[in-house]
Amino acid sequence: MALFNEENTVEQMVLDTLSRGISESVVAEASSRYAGKLKSWRFVPVESLGRDYSDVFVESMVRDALIRLNPEIKAQPDRADEVLYRLRAVPLSVQSDGLVRANELFAEWLRGEKSMPFGERGEHTQVRLIDFEEPENNDYVVTSQWIYPIKEDGRRFDIVLLINGFPLVIGEVKTPVRPAVTWIDGASDIHNGYERSVPQMFVPNVFSFATEGKCFRYGSVRMPVEIWGPWYGDGRNGNDGGLKEGNLVSVQRTIASMLRPAIILDILLNFTLFATDKKHRRIKIICRYQQYEAANLLVARVVKGYPRKGLIWHFQGSGKSLLMVFAAQKLRMHDKLGNPTVIIVVDRIDLDTQITATFNAADIPNMVGASTRQELQNFLAADTRKIIITTIHKFAEADGRLNDRSNIIVMVDEAHRTQDGDLGRKMREALPNAFLFGLTGTPINKRDRNTFWAFGADEDEQGYMSRYSFQESIRDKATLPLHFEAVDVKLHINREAIDEAYAQMTDELNDDDRDELAKRAAKMAVLIKAPARVNAICKHIVKHYQEKVEPNGFKAQIVTFDRECCVLYKRALDELIGPDASAIVMHTQGGKSDEYAEWKLTKDEEEKLLDRFRDSSDPLKFLIVTSKLLTGFDAPILQTMYLDKPMKDHSLLQAICRTNRVYPGKTHGLIVDYLGIFDDVAEALDFDEKAVQKVITNLNQLKKALPHSMTKCLSFFPDVDRTVGGYEGLIAAQDCLPNNETRDRFAAEFSVLSRLWEALSPDPCLRHYEIDYRWLAQVYESVKPPSGNGKLLWHALGAKTVELVHENVHLETVRDDLETLVMDAEVLEEFLNTREPGKKSKEIEVKLVARLRRHKDNPEFIALGERLEMLRERHEAGLLHSLDFLKELLTLAREVVQAEKQVDPVDEQSKAKAALTELFAEVKNGNVPVVVERIVTDIDEIVRMVRFPGWQNTKAGEREVQKALRKVIYVKYQIKDQELFDEAFGYIRQYY
Repeated sequence: MALFNEENTVEQMVLDTLSRGISESVVAEASSRYAGKLKSWRFVPVESLGRDYSDVFVESMVRDALIRLNPEIKAQPDRADEVLYRLRAVPLSVQSDGLVRANELFAEWLRGEKSMPFGERGEHTQVRLIDFEEPENNDYVVTSQWIYPIKEDGRRFDIVLLINGFPLVIGEVKTPVRPAVTWIDGASDIHNGYERSVPQMFVPNVFSFATEGKCFRYGSVRMPVEIWGPWYGDGRNGNDGGLKEGNLVSVQRTIASMLRPAIILDILLNFTLFATDKKHRRIKIICRYQQYEAANLLVARVVKGYPRKGLIWHFQGSGKSLLMVFAAQKLRMHDKLGNPTVIIVVDRIDLDTQITATFNAADIPNMVGASTRQELQNFLAADTRKIIITTIHKFAEADGRLNDRSNIIVMVDEAHRTQDGDLGRKMREALPNAFLFGLTGTPINKRDRNTFWAFGADEDEQGYMSRYSFQESIRDKATLPLHFEAVDVKLHINREAIDEAYAQMTDELNDDDRDELAKRAAKMAVLIKAPARVNAICKHIVKHYQEKVEPNGFKAQIVTFDRECCVLYKRALDELIGPDASAIVMHTQGGKSDEYAEWKLTKDEEEKLLDRFRDSSDPLKFLIVTSKLLTGFDAPILQTMYLDKPMKDHSLLQAICRTNRVYPGKTHGLIVDYLGIFDDVAEALDFDEKAVQKVITNLNQLKKALPHSMTKCLSFFPDVDRTVGGYEGLIAAQDCLPNNETRDRFAAEFSVLSRLWEALSPDPCLRHYEIDYRWLAQVYESVKPPSGNGKLLWHALGAKTVELVHENVHLETVRDDLETLVMDAEVLEEFLNTREPGKKSKEIEVKLVARLRRHKDNPEFIALGERLEMLRERHEAGLLHSLDFLKELLTLAREVVQAEKQVDPVDEQSKAKAALTELFAEVKNGNVPVVVERIVTDIDEIVRMVRFPGWQNTKAGEREVQKALRKVIYVKYQIKDQELFDEAFGYIRQYY
């Protein structure tokens, strides 16, 4: 019988697709716009490449390319060695500079931005490693099973794509026949394994990819696995070019579409950015497919010369700011556009927007801001050839024509809000021959035809050049789905008052005018600001946040009716949780006549405040706003919006999408609705695209889904007595999951249940299911693959689930005497002579899994875990009899115990004690009435009692350990020193 594995299925398919090509029909389906040969890559066996053991690139191929592409080097071939010497130094610098910085430096070489003194008089000339203008001059090689370094214990890469000898793309493939093993495991191998252990191999890297033959995902160096993206080929106009996922054919089409030399080179040259994040770390950013598609459509339209406009509708949070950066970068560098001017038009008075911040963080050259009408006029009058960022209002202040050049390209952000009346008309008068492209993140309302008139070209189907919907962004995990939660109807305002406020208020007003109109909507204002209601809502917010949001480490935004409400809510919250937990961000004039002057923040103050909000360790939990930060504000840690302001249509959708950004551990954005706005979702979100409503879910629907999900999980254990605890109960449960197929099906069902639980907890509706859920969670943990494989199905439990599992439960469900079992000769003899080897095997296996999981990040123990899984699979397939299986298990168990002695956790504990002893010695004086050693011993004992494996990754675990530490330091020994407490807790986190 033929066996399927990753080498003879997925890996071979990738190699064949790239080196032999695929059928013309598949090529056409993959993407008609990427014309070009699929047979560009030639397969070369890795052993034929002629690398030395520590070579990151194939030096013979690099030398040939240097001579072929550089006349100065061709004239003196020994100059190639001078370049090679410089190139070799970059991977060597990775340990000191870090992988991202080394990758950035190497990208400069690859893009031809470096020079050497090879001119006739010693002047510097450009060094070309790759020919971007005539790509056929490059050498394209695909190989497999590349090992680095070439020696024992070297890391093995499944697929490597080389251009002129440089490994620009690395691929990891997984088996297609095991549901639990997915692309995530391959991506994790790259991100958590290879990039850390052999970072040198990733210094020339453009991107890496992972696939198990069903899904294909790619990411750049140090990009978290959860934001690796898919590639769908031609994704314009809301379709994915037929590239549906789920089988080898779909992955083959994706590979045919993306892994072409032309696209890899385009991404390297035009769609790669290096930026500085908020923590001043260097990060690498590459395009998602929708950004690549839209930017290239825009550039192609400009190069062609018509149509001279286009509408790009990409959903909120899916990366429009970066799309503009990529497009601007490619337009400015394009050799056929004659050094164009690119103008980015935003609609807010303050130029310090998300877009400006994105351009600045990415260090885009030749960028200027026009913050006044005069500056804009001066730039255009002087025929400035740069990227200019300005606001739509600066055109409103201009008179007549500013520049009639035809190679000016204008990109208008939030296009649906800025083209009414004089604003759009004056911009067109000022730049009569410019290309005009509008970008919006909000679906265009049926009544809102002005956006199509302003930017939609007749040639574009349905009026837009590129569209990326909410459903697509969630499918691709570019954004998260939104849940909304209705609160007690007693807190709602009656419908008539809300309708009256809607009628009175408009987005186009400034804050002072809006406040004035809000006062005129007196009925609404009086009701919404009633002291009893404000206090009730603030109490609800605090309780809800502390129970549902804070345990997972997320933060929240409170959206109030007007500026007076901001202050009322702030004062109420200060009484409940103290002043440090919340802050107001709103427009103020700051003058003597301004009643809100005390809340004025300078630009720097506001930016520092927002950075504090983005910092998970900062005590600032809530931002209180009324109109600021409802558009353009990007804080992925923000999960929950407490909404107490009447909004609808574009304004509502833009506001609630502040919560949909991807963040580790975050599964959805949550809107808590105090006005009943979502009572009628269809009315609140009245758009052409009804799909918007499908991804905004009422939590009541999740409550209805819970019982069914719980029943499906329990159905795996039909005859198990769930009241039996300890060892016997666990084995009885595991016997119901006898093989990988059953375990994976259980994992899939439990994944659904656990996400429902995390979304709803601590809702009272869960009480009825709590005991069963805790039992299921423990079984799930006990049968997870010890190697860490199956990261999609076998996910890490959420913080609320972990807290529940560890509540009042003794953590060691199985007595851990593995060392005795595998070292004691009498015990061994008893085991091997047993009449029930299957039962004894299960006992050893359970203990072995528990021990392996303690070292889940150690490569040696991961390898041992993989051996255990292979043993289990052979036993399940009938290839190992029970007694032989037991013998193999005992051998493996002995190796685990030996490996543990090598890492010796006891040594780590003694380090912790020594560090704590030193710390307490520093503060010991005559007033400390106890011996230092006794304090340290007390801490050591109490922390050992309350901690559990992985406690550092859960809020509940941290709380328990901190509580125990306080009992020793604050209560028992009366040492009131916060800095000392923080340092002691830091040592405990590291060593315990």
